[in-house]
Amino acid sequence: MIKLKLVFLFLFINLINLVAAQIDTLMVVSKSMNKSIPNIVIIPDNYTTQKEDFSVLYLLHGAYGNYTDWSTKVPHIQEYANTYNMIIVCPDGGDNSWYFDSPIDKKFNYETYISEELVSAVDEKYRTSKTRNSRAITGLSMGGHGALYIAFKHQDVWGAAGSMSGGLDIRDFPTSWDISKRLGNYDLYKDNWEKNTVINMVYLLKEDNLKLIFDCGIDDFFYDANKRFHQKLIKKNIPHSYLERPGNHDWDYWSNSIKYQLLFFNDFFEQ
Repeated sequence: MIKLKLVFLFLFINLINLVAAQIDTLMVVSKSMNKSIPNIVIIPDNYTTQKEDFSVLYLLHGAYGNYTDWSTKVPHIQEYANTYNMIIVCPDGGDNSWYFDSPIDKKFNYETYISEELVSAVDEKYRTSKTRNSRAITGLSMGGHGALYIAFKHQDVWGAAGSMSGGLDIRDFPTSWDISKRLGNYDLYKDNWEKNTVINMVYLLKEDNLKLIFDCGIDDFFYDANKRFHQKLIKKNIPHSYLERPGNHDWDYWSNSIKYQLLFFNDFFEQ
């Protein structure tokens, strides 16, 4: 009888943990693109018991990826949401959108979607602290460029931003990852490329208004652009955290990198 009670107690405890460990799929209607877009939302275990509102980290995927990448390829991401007591949102960035509002294809308005439509939907559905000081954005590869690009242009929305192995100078790759489908052929639409590459957008930053962290593996094809971006920020006296370490452009690197970035964003949220 005692053993039977222990078995039921064990099952009950695990059922509670199963219910508390919440991952939502949030569908958001984008008016700017006239379609419904899926997003993963990871909720900390204490969401229903904590009285205070929650900070939110938006975590972007890379080229040829989708909104499920972070939750499936870095399954500890849910544990990190609990550890740092934050909501983590993983949006879908479409088919290699580069998170632009494309000047040549109006079906791609992912800057507007992420910075306005998605943020509004998340703030409406969940108990979030609806201030820039409780909101951050980062991502990998295409998503690293996208996170900084969006944060630079919408500093009223984001208080902190990051990039992991980000393609921070897209001009280096004029025929890769469908960038030309979003901005036009480089030779014909050079101005679009110059205006929409993150390394050329440092002028939008003012001192330490936006807290920044970015990193890249030294064996990554984006390594040179990240170093140049770092040097440009130094020259402009923009405070930031920059890390480089052994690593390639792969999930082994990003699953390690996210740990450091979460520490950075947690410190920012707790200020």
